Amino acid sequence: MLAILIAVPVLFNYTDVLYPPPKNVTSDSSPGQWAMFRHDLSNSGSVGPDNALPKGTVKWTFTAGDAIHSSAAVADGMVYFGSRDGKLYALDAETGTERWAFQTGSRVDSSPAVVDGTVYFGSNDGFFYAVDARTGKEKWKFSTFYPVESSPAVADGKVFFGADDYSVYALDAAKGTRLWRFNALGPVESSPIVDGGLVCVSSDSDFVYVLNATTGRPRLHFKVFQSTYGSAAFVGNTAVVANFDGNLYVIDRNARNWPLEYELKPYWLQVWAFGLAPSPPKQSGFLWGLKVGHVVTSSPAIEGNNVFIGADNDLVCVDLTGQKQLWSFSTEGPVASTPAIIGNTVLVGSEDGTLYAVDGASGKKLWDFKTGAQITASPTVAGGVVYLGSQDGKLYAIE
Repeated sequence: MLAILIAVPVLFNYTDVLYPPPKNVTSDSSPGQWAMFRHDLSNSGSVGPDNALPKGTVKWTFTAGDAIHSSAAVADGMVYFGSRDGKLYALDAETGTERWAFQTGSRVDSSPAVVDGTVYFGSNDGFFYAVDARTGKEKWKFSTFYPVESSPAVADGKVFFGADDYSVYALDAAKGTRLWRFNALGPVESSPIVDGGLVCVSSDSDFVYVLNATTGRPRLHFKVFQSTYGSAAFVGNTAVVANFDGNLYVIDRNARNWPLEYELKPYWLQVWAFGLAPSPPKQSGFLWGLKVGHVVTSSPAIEGNNVFIGADNDLVCVDLTGQKQLWSFSTEGPVASTPAIIGNTVLVGSEDGTLYAVDGASGKKLWDFKTGAQITASPTVAGGVVYLGSQDGKLYAIE
Protein backbone atom coordinates (compact mmCIF):
# COMPACT_ATOMS: atom_id res chain seq x y z
CA MET A 1 0.00 0.00 0.00
CA LEU A 2 2.81 2.44 0.86
CA ALA A 3 4.46 1.68 -2.47
CA ILE A 4 1.23 2.52 -4.28
CA LEU A 5 0.81 5.77 -2.33
CA ILE A 6 4.31 6.80 -3.40
CA ALA A 7 4.12 5.49 -6.97
CA VAL A 8 0.86 7.17 -8.02
CA PRO A 9 1.96 10.78 -7.32
CA VAL A 10 5.32 10.12 -8.98
CA LEU A 11 3.65 8.66 -12.07
CA PHE A 12 1.14 11.53 -12.16
CA ASN A 13 3.61 14.39 -11.73
CA TYR A 14 6.81 13.17 -13.35
CA THR A 15 5.86 10.74 -16.13
CA ASP A 16 3.43 10.39 -19.04
CA VAL A 17 2.09 7.03 -17.90
CA LEU A 18 -1.24 8.32 -16.57
CA TYR A 19 -1.77 11.41 -18.78
CA PRO A 20 0.33 11.33 -21.98
CA PRO A 21 0.16 14.48 -24.15
CA PRO A 22 -2.21 14.13 -27.14
CA LYS A 23 0.24 14.04 -30.07
CA ASN A 24 -2.38 15.13 -32.61
CA VAL A 25 -3.06 18.49 -30.93
CA THR A 26 -1.46 20.94 -33.31
CA SER A 27 -2.49 23.32 -36.07
CA ASP A 28 -1.21 25.53 -38.88
CA SER A 29 -2.27 28.34 -41.19
CA SER A 30 -3.63 27.24 -44.56
CA PRO A 31 -1.42 27.87 -47.64
CA GLY A 32 -1.44 31.56 -48.58
CA GLN A 33 -2.72 32.62 -45.16
CA TRP A 34 -1.25 33.79 -41.86
CA ALA A 35 -4.11 33.11 -39.48
CA MET A 36 -2.34 33.44 -36.11
CA PHE A 37 0.60 35.11 -34.38
CA ARG A 38 3.91 33.76 -35.78
CA HIS A 39 2.02 31.95 -38.60
CA ASP A 40 1.67 28.51 -36.98
CA LEU A 41 1.43 26.82 -33.61
CA SER A 42 5.18 26.13 -33.60
CA ASN A 43 5.66 29.94 -33.79
CA SER A 44 8.09 29.50 -36.70
CA GLY A 45 7.27 32.87 -38.31
CA SER A 46 8.04 31.28 -41.70
CA VAL A 47 5.80 30.74 -44.72
CA GLY A 48 8.46 28.75 -46.60
CA PRO A 49 9.23 29.22 -50.31
CA ASP A 50 6.96 31.62 -52.21
CA ASN A 51 7.19 32.81 -55.79
CA ALA A 52 5.61 36.19 -54.94
CA LEU A 53 8.34 37.95 -52.99
CA PRO A 54 7.46 41.47 -51.78
CA LYS A 55 9.59 44.30 -53.23
CA GLY A 56 8.81 47.15 -50.84
CA THR A 57 6.04 49.01 -52.73
CA VAL A 58 2.88 50.27 -50.99
CA LYS A 59 -0.29 48.51 -52.07
CA TRP A 60 -2.58 50.36 -49.65
CA THR A 61 -2.69 51.89 -46.17
CA PHE A 62 -5.44 52.03 -43.56
CA THR A 63 -5.54 54.53 -40.69
CA ALA A 64 -6.80 53.34 -37.31
CA GLY A 65 -7.64 55.59 -34.35
CA ASP A 66 -4.36 55.07 -32.47
CA ALA A 67 -1.01 53.26 -32.52
CA ILE A 68 -0.83 49.64 -33.68
CA HIS A 69 1.20 47.09 -31.70
CA SER A 70 -0.92 44.06 -32.59
CA SER A 71 0.32 41.94 -35.48
CA ALA A 72 -2.13 41.19 -38.27
CA ALA A 73 -3.77 37.86 -39.09
CA VAL A 74 -4.79 37.10 -42.67
CA ALA A 75 -7.46 34.53 -43.52
CA ASP A 76 -10.09 34.06 -46.23
CA GLY A 77 -9.37 37.38 -47.95
CA MET A 78 -9.53 39.44 -44.73
CA VAL A 79 -6.93 41.15 -42.53
CA TYR A 80 -7.55 41.37 -38.77
CA PHE A 81 -5.57 43.47 -36.27
CA GLY A 82 -5.98 45.39 -33.02
CA SER A 83 -5.24 49.01 -32.21
CA ARG A 84 -4.65 51.04 -29.08
CA ASP A 85 -7.90 52.84 -29.84
CA GLY A 86 -9.56 49.74 -28.31
CA LYS A 87 -10.81 48.24 -31.56
CA LEU A 88 -10.23 45.06 -33.50
CA TYR A 89 -10.43 45.82 -37.22
CA ALA A 90 -11.34 43.62 -40.17
CA LEU A 91 -10.24 44.85 -43.61
CA ASP A 92 -10.51 43.56 -47.15
CA ALA A 93 -7.02 42.15 -47.83
CA GLU A 94 -7.04 43.26 -51.47
CA THR A 95 -8.23 46.85 -51.07
CA GLY A 96 -7.75 47.77 -47.39
CA THR A 97 -11.44 48.69 -47.12
CA GLU A 98 -12.87 48.38 -43.61
CA ARG A 99 -15.43 45.59 -43.29
CA TRP A 100 -16.12 46.02 -39.57
CA ALA A 101 -14.62 47.17 -36.27
CA PHE A 102 -15.28 45.65 -32.85
CA GLN A 103 -14.97 48.00 -29.85
CA THR A 104 -13.49 46.78 -26.55
CA GLY A 105 -12.95 48.69 -23.31
CA SER A 106 -9.21 49.31 -23.71
CA ARG A 107 -6.31 48.99 -26.13
CA VAL A 108 -5.88 45.80 -28.15
CA ASP A 109 -2.21 44.78 -28.22
CA SER A 110 -2.98 41.06 -28.56
CA SER A 111 -2.58 39.65 -32.06
CA PRO A 112 -5.69 37.79 -33.26
CA ALA A 113 -6.02 34.16 -34.33
CA VAL A 114 -8.62 33.19 -36.93
CA VAL A 115 -9.92 29.63 -36.88
CA ASP A 116 -13.15 28.17 -38.34
CA GLY A 117 -14.82 31.52 -38.89
CA THR A 118 -14.02 32.94 -35.45
CA VAL A 119 -11.50 35.61 -34.44
CA TYR A 120 -9.94 35.17 -30.99
CA PHE A 121 -8.05 37.97 -29.23
CA GLY A 122 -7.48 39.68 -25.90
CA SER A 123 -7.84 43.26 -24.70
CA ASN A 124 -6.35 45.30 -21.89
CA ASP A 125 -9.90 45.70 -20.55
CA GLY A 126 -9.45 42.29 -18.88
CA PHE A 127 -11.52 40.27 -21.35
CA PHE A 128 -10.67 37.65 -23.94
CA TYR A 129 -13.04 37.75 -26.95
CA ALA A 130 -14.39 35.50 -29.67
CA VAL A 131 -16.13 37.31 -32.52
CA ASP A 132 -17.59 36.21 -35.85
CA ALA A 133 -14.93 36.65 -38.54
CA ARG A 134 -17.39 37.83 -41.20
CA THR A 135 -19.70 40.09 -39.22
CA GLY A 136 -17.71 41.17 -36.16
CA LYS A 137 -20.53 40.07 -33.85
CA GLU A 138 -19.48 38.91 -30.40
CA LYS A 139 -19.84 35.17 -29.79
CA TRP A 140 -18.56 35.15 -26.21
CA LYS A 141 -16.10 36.82 -23.87
CA PHE A 142 -14.14 35.52 -20.91
CA SER A 143 -13.07 37.69 -17.97
CA THR A 144 -9.58 37.51 -16.44
CA PHE A 145 -9.98 40.88 -14.63
CA TYR A 146 -6.44 41.74 -15.83
CA PRO A 147 -5.06 42.83 -19.23
CA VAL A 148 -4.69 40.16 -21.92
CA GLU A 149 -1.74 41.09 -24.16
CA SER A 150 -0.85 37.51 -25.04
CA SER A 151 -1.78 36.31 -28.51
CA PRO A 152 -3.87 33.14 -28.59
CA ALA A 153 -3.19 29.72 -30.09
CA VAL A 154 -6.09 27.53 -31.17
CA ALA A 155 -5.97 23.74 -31.53
CA ASP A 156 -8.24 20.73 -30.96
CA GLY A 157 -11.26 22.88 -30.14
CA LYS A 158 -9.34 24.76 -27.44
CA VAL A 159 -7.96 28.28 -27.29
CA PHE A 160 -4.81 28.92 -25.22
CA PHE A 161 -3.55 32.32 -24.02
CA GLY A 162 -1.84 34.08 -21.13
CA ALA A 163 -2.90 37.04 -19.00
CA ASP A 164 -1.45 39.56 -16.58
CA ASP A 165 -3.14 37.71 -13.69
CA TYR A 166 -0.14 35.29 -13.78
CA SER A 167 -2.19 32.67 -15.61
CA VAL A 168 -2.18 30.52 -18.72
CA TYR A 169 -5.71 29.56 -19.77
CA ALA A 170 -7.25 26.87 -21.93
CA LEU A 171 -10.86 27.57 -22.93
CA ASP A 172 -13.44 25.70 -24.94
CA ALA A 173 -13.14 27.49 -28.29
CA ALA A 174 -16.86 27.20 -29.06
CA LYS A 175 -18.29 28.15 -25.66
CA GLY A 176 -15.60 30.21 -23.92
CA THR A 177 -15.78 28.08 -20.78
CA ARG A 178 -12.58 27.45 -18.84
CA LEU A 179 -11.02 24.00 -19.21
CA TRP A 180 -7.91 24.62 -17.10
CA ARG A 181 -5.76 27.36 -15.65
CA PHE A 182 -2.04 27.25 -14.85
CA ASN A 183 -0.29 29.63 -12.42
CA ALA A 184 2.85 30.94 -14.16
CA LEU A 185 4.07 32.96 -11.11
CA GLY A 186 4.23 36.14 -13.18
CA PRO A 187 2.38 38.09 -15.91
CA VAL A 188 2.16 36.19 -19.20
CA GLU A 189 2.53 38.51 -22.19
CA SER A 190 4.03 35.89 -24.49
CA SER A 191 2.04 33.69 -26.83
CA PRO A 192 1.72 29.95 -26.18
CA ILE A 193 3.06 27.35 -28.59
CA VAL A 194 0.83 24.29 -29.02
CA ASP A 195 2.37 21.39 -30.89
CA GLY A 196 2.35 17.63 -30.42
CA GLY A 197 0.09 17.93 -27.40
CA LEU A 198 2.48 20.27 -25.59
CA VAL A 199 1.93 23.90 -24.61
CA CYS A 200 5.06 26.01 -24.17
CA VAL A 201 4.84 29.50 -22.72
CA SER A 202 7.19 31.99 -21.08
CA SER A 203 6.42 34.57 -18.41
CA ASP A 204 7.74 37.39 -16.24
CA SER A 205 8.69 34.83 -13.58
CA ASP A 206 12.14 33.73 -14.84
CA PHE A 207 10.64 30.47 -16.10
CA VAL A 208 9.61 28.88 -19.37
CA TYR A 209 6.91 26.23 -18.92
CA VAL A 210 5.96 23.15 -20.92
CA LEU A 211 2.47 21.87 -20.10
CA ASN A 212 0.18 19.02 -21.12
CA ALA A 213 -2.32 20.55 -23.57
CA THR A 214 -5.22 18.44 -22.28
CA THR A 215 -4.82 18.93 -18.55
CA GLY A 216 -2.52 21.92 -18.08
CA ARG A 217 -0.28 19.78 -15.88
CA PRO A 218 3.32 21.07 -15.86
CA ARG A 219 5.94 18.82 -17.44
CA LEU A 220 8.92 21.18 -17.36
CA HIS A 221 9.81 24.37 -15.52
CA PHE A 222 12.94 25.78 -17.16
CA LYS A 223 14.65 28.67 -15.40
CA VAL A 224 16.00 31.42 -17.68
CA PHE A 225 17.08 33.72 -14.79
CA GLN A 226 15.31 36.80 -16.17
CA SER A 227 11.90 37.91 -17.41
CA THR A 228 10.91 36.69 -20.88
CA TYR A 229 8.62 38.91 -22.95
CA GLY A 230 9.04 37.18 -26.30
CA SER A 231 7.45 33.87 -27.22
CA ALA A 232 9.30 30.62 -27.73
CA ALA A 233 9.41 28.63 -30.97
CA PHE A 234 9.54 24.89 -31.58
CA VAL A 235 11.91 23.22 -34.02
CA GLY A 236 11.89 19.43 -33.99
CA ASN A 237 12.08 18.25 -30.39
CA THR A 238 13.53 21.52 -29.10
CA ALA A 239 12.17 24.87 -27.97
CA VAL A 240 14.08 28.10 -28.66
CA VAL A 241 13.55 31.15 -26.44
CA ALA A 242 15.45 34.28 -25.40
CA ASN A 243 15.23 36.14 -22.10
CA PHE A 244 15.26 39.91 -21.56
CA ASP A 245 19.03 39.87 -20.88
CA GLY A 246 19.74 38.60 -24.39
CA ASN A 247 20.48 34.96 -23.63
CA LEU A 248 19.16 32.51 -26.22
CA TYR A 249 18.32 29.04 -24.86
CA VAL A 250 17.72 25.81 -26.73
CA ILE A 251 15.67 23.40 -24.61
CA ASP A 252 14.60 19.78 -24.94
CA ARG A 253 10.85 20.25 -25.12
CA ASN A 254 10.19 16.65 -24.05
CA ALA A 255 12.30 16.84 -20.87
CA ARG A 256 10.84 16.51 -17.38
CA ASN A 257 12.04 18.01 -14.11
CA TRP A 258 13.31 15.55 -11.55
CA PRO A 259 11.36 15.62 -8.25
CA LEU A 260 11.83 18.83 -6.22
CA GLU A 261 14.60 19.92 -8.60
CA TYR A 262 14.64 23.62 -7.74
CA GLU A 263 13.97 23.04 -4.04
CA LEU A 264 16.83 20.55 -3.57
CA LYS A 265 19.45 21.96 -5.92
CA PRO A 266 20.62 24.85 -3.64
CA TYR A 267 21.43 22.32 -0.91
CA TRP A 268 23.16 20.02 -3.40
CA LEU A 269 25.34 22.94 -4.52
CA GLN A 270 26.35 23.69 -0.94
CA VAL A 271 27.33 20.08 -0.27
CA TRP A 272 29.21 19.95 -3.60
CA ALA A 273 31.11 23.13 -2.69
CA PHE A 274 32.50 21.30 0.35
CA GLY A 275 33.54 18.35 -1.79
CA LEU A 276 31.00 16.03 -0.21
CA ALA A 277 28.92 15.31 -3.32
CA PRO A 278 29.38 15.11 -7.10
CA SER A 279 28.62 18.14 -9.23
CA PRO A 280 24.85 18.53 -9.74
CA PRO A 281 23.54 18.01 -13.29
CA LYS A 282 22.55 20.88 -15.54
CA GLN A 283 18.95 21.87 -15.14
CA SER A 284 16.44 19.60 -16.81
CA GLY A 285 15.84 20.41 -20.47
CA PHE A 286 18.99 22.49 -21.00
CA LEU A 287 20.79 21.72 -24.29
CA TRP A 288 22.83 24.87 -24.95
CA GLY A 289 22.73 28.66 -24.79
CA LEU A 290 24.22 31.69 -26.53
CA LYS A 291 24.45 35.40 -25.74
CA VAL A 292 22.91 37.32 -28.66
CA GLY A 293 22.60 40.82 -27.17
CA HIS A 294 21.96 42.90 -24.08
CA VAL A 295 18.17 43.39 -24.39
CA VAL A 296 15.73 41.06 -26.19
CA THR A 297 11.94 41.40 -26.31
CA SER A 298 11.62 39.89 -29.80
CA SER A 299 10.59 36.28 -30.44
CA PRO A 300 12.64 33.88 -32.56
CA ALA A 301 11.67 32.98 -36.13
CA ILE A 302 13.02 29.74 -37.54
CA GLU A 303 13.72 28.45 -41.03
CA GLY A 304 15.69 25.25 -41.42
CA ASN A 305 18.69 25.33 -39.07
CA ASN A 306 18.68 29.12 -38.69
CA VAL A 307 17.10 31.25 -35.95
CA PHE A 308 16.43 34.95 -36.60
CA ILE A 309 15.72 37.25 -33.66
CA GLY A 310 15.82 40.94 -32.75
CA ALA A 311 18.46 41.86 -30.16
CA ASP A 312 19.31 45.44 -29.14
CA ASN A 313 19.32 47.40 -32.46
CA ASP A 314 20.11 44.33 -34.53
CA LEU A 315 18.60 41.44 -36.42
CA VAL A 316 20.69 38.41 -35.46
CA CYS A 317 21.02 35.04 -37.24
CA VAL A 318 22.08 31.98 -35.23
CA ASP A 319 23.02 28.57 -36.65
CA LEU A 320 21.29 25.89 -34.55
CA THR A 321 23.58 23.13 -35.75
CA GLY A 322 26.84 25.01 -35.22
CA GLN A 323 25.51 26.72 -32.08
CA LYS A 324 26.98 30.05 -33.17
CA GLN A 325 25.98 33.45 -34.51
CA LEU A 326 26.32 33.72 -38.28
CA TRP A 327 25.68 37.43 -38.81
CA SER A 328 23.91 40.52 -37.49
CA PHE A 329 22.22 43.38 -39.34
CA SER A 330 22.13 46.78 -37.60
CA THR A 331 19.23 49.24 -37.63
CA GLU A 332 18.87 52.74 -36.18
CA GLY A 333 16.65 51.68 -33.26
CA PRO A 334 15.72 48.77 -30.98
CA VAL A 335 14.31 45.70 -32.72
CA ALA A 336 11.34 44.59 -30.61
CA SER A 337 9.47 43.31 -33.65
CA THR A 338 9.68 39.59 -34.37
CA PRO A 339 10.98 38.62 -37.83
CA ALA A 340 8.90 36.99 -40.55
CA ILE A 341 10.48 34.75 -43.19
CA ILE A 342 9.40 34.24 -46.79
CA GLY A 343 11.71 32.03 -48.80
CA ASN A 344 15.22 33.28 -48.04
CA THR A 345 14.07 36.81 -47.19
CA VAL A 346 13.80 37.92 -43.55
CA LEU A 347 11.48 40.84 -42.76
CA VAL A 348 11.75 42.78 -39.51
CA GLY A 349 10.59 46.13 -38.14
CA SER A 350 12.66 48.51 -36.04
CA GLU A 351 11.78 51.29 -33.64
CA ASP A 352 13.55 53.58 -36.13
CA GLY A 353 10.23 53.29 -38.03
CA THR A 354 11.58 51.15 -40.85
CA LEU A 355 10.70 47.71 -42.18
CA TYR A 356 13.81 45.93 -43.43
CA ALA A 357 14.05 43.06 -45.91
CA VAL A 358 17.30 41.18 -45.36
CA ASP A 359 18.88 38.26 -47.22
CA GLY A 360 18.72 35.30 -44.85
CA ALA A 361 22.00 33.80 -46.02
CA SER A 362 24.26 36.86 -46.03
CA GLY A 363 22.56 39.40 -43.74
CA LYS A 364 22.65 42.01 -46.52
CA LYS A 365 19.80 44.50 -46.90
CA LEU A 366 17.57 43.90 -49.91
CA TRP A 367 15.24 46.87 -49.43
CA ASP A 368 13.60 48.96 -46.73
CA PHE A 369 10.30 50.76 -46.20
CA LYS A 370 9.79 53.72 -43.86
CA THR A 371 6.64 54.30 -41.82
CA GLY A 372 5.75 57.42 -39.85
CA ALA A 373 6.71 56.18 -36.36
CA GLN A 374 8.21 53.31 -34.36
CA ILE A 375 7.45 49.72 -35.35
CA THR A 376 6.86 47.25 -32.51
CA ALA A 377 4.33 45.05 -34.33
CA SER A 378 5.59 42.02 -36.20
CA PRO A 379 5.17 41.71 -39.98
CA THR A 380 2.70 39.23 -41.46
CA VAL A 381 3.14 37.75 -44.94
CA ALA A 382 0.35 36.26 -47.06
CA GLY A 383 0.09 35.95 -50.83
CA GLY A 384 3.34 37.83 -51.36
CA VAL A 385 2.08 40.88 -49.41
CA VAL A 386 3.49 42.14 -46.09
CA TYR A 387 0.95 43.53 -43.60
CA LEU A 388 2.49 45.69 -40.90
CA GLY A 389 1.18 48.06 -38.23
CA SER A 390 3.07 51.11 -36.97
CA GLN A 391 2.87 53.43 -33.99
CA ASP A 392 1.73 56.09 -36.51
CA GLY A 393 -1.66 54.33 -36.38
CA LYS A 394 -1.49 52.97 -39.92
CA LEU A 395 -1.61 49.43 -41.22
CA TYR A 396 0.49 49.06 -44.35
CA ALA A 397 0.08 46.50 -47.14
CA ILE A 398 3.44 46.24 -48.91
CA GLU A 399 4.06 44.21 -52.06
